[in-house]
Amino acid sequence: MAGLKEEIRQERPFSSREEEALLNLMRTSDCLQRAFQRRSRDWGVTSTQYNVLRILRGAQPQGLTCSAIGERMITEVPDITRLLARLKKMRLIRQQRDKHDRRVIWTHISASGLELLSQMDPVIDQAPRDLLGHLSETEQSELIRLLEKARGSCLNAHVPVSCTGQSDSSESCEPGSGTTKV
Repeated sequence: MAGLKEEIRQERPFSSREEEALLNLMRTSDCLQRAFQRRSRDWGVTSTQYNVLRILRGAQPQGLTCSAIGERMITEVPDITRLLARLKKMRLIRQQRDKHDRRVIWTHISASGLELLSQMDPVIDQAPRDLLGHLSETEQSELIRLLEKARGSCLNAHVPVSCTGQSDSSESCEPGSGTTKV
């Protein structure tokens, strides 16, 4: 198996071991994302839309608000409102205003959304085994531990989710600092 330097045809050495590790992580993430996307596209939904449906299935029967959905997403989405509008147009979700606070909108997965997930489940459930099954259990545990440790430097830099299409903050994660840059 070729290393990252050969894969991306980089001539010069990486500027640091951290750069090489970060670029490897980004390249691997992209590779796994694309493989997952190929599995979900047969049903006409993106991996991000699938993630919202999965979150809403788990939140039954009460549903979730826009910001609660955004907080549970695997990848941040800049405009949750637009994403939910597309799912609503596809009739995979339904929304209703809160009875006590008309500003709050509750989102629920629809019967069509549940049916779609039940069709997708066997293929999606197999994906982790197909993509990472070649790693031993020990290697998988170590990978999880290292990824969680690496992600720790960004956890304090969480950018609030926007349900209005507006940017709530200009925070960004400064690698290795564990601090927020504004």
